[in-house]
Parts: sequence; C-alpha cells; structure tokens
Amino acid sequence: MKTFRYKTNINCDSCVRMVQPVLDAQSNHGSWEVDTQSEIKLLKVTSETINSAELIKSLAELGFEAELIA
Repeated sequence: MKTFRYKTNINCDSCVRMVQPVLDAQSNHGSWEVDTQSEIKLLKVTSETINSAELIKSLAELGFEAELIA
C-alpha cells in the first residue's frame, strides 16, 4: 500500500462527512483520514492505487480543493 498526501480545505467534521462517500469509493479498499487540525488540512489516502486527478475532480464537485503533495 502507498500513502498519497493532499493539501485540502476540508476543515471540519461536517466537511469530512460530506466527502466520506467519495473517499470511501475512491480509496480502492484502502483507508483515508483528514487532519482538520493541521495548517494544510492534510488528507492522507492509503491505497494500492488511486487516480489523483479523479479524486481531486470529485472533491471539487463537492466544493473542496485538494492538491497532491509530492
């Protein structure tokens, strides 16, 4: 499994609940977590494979920004 990290604007528990269906579906049976207390609102997705472009697009459709961190 690999861990992919994203800088986001997911900043509260309500926001996390909004993105949960997207993250559950796109993590490909992996796991994910959002650190809403961090300055960059860090989203970590652990998965065998993930399509970052699709994930970013799906979050944008819900009104959230995400940027892959190298």
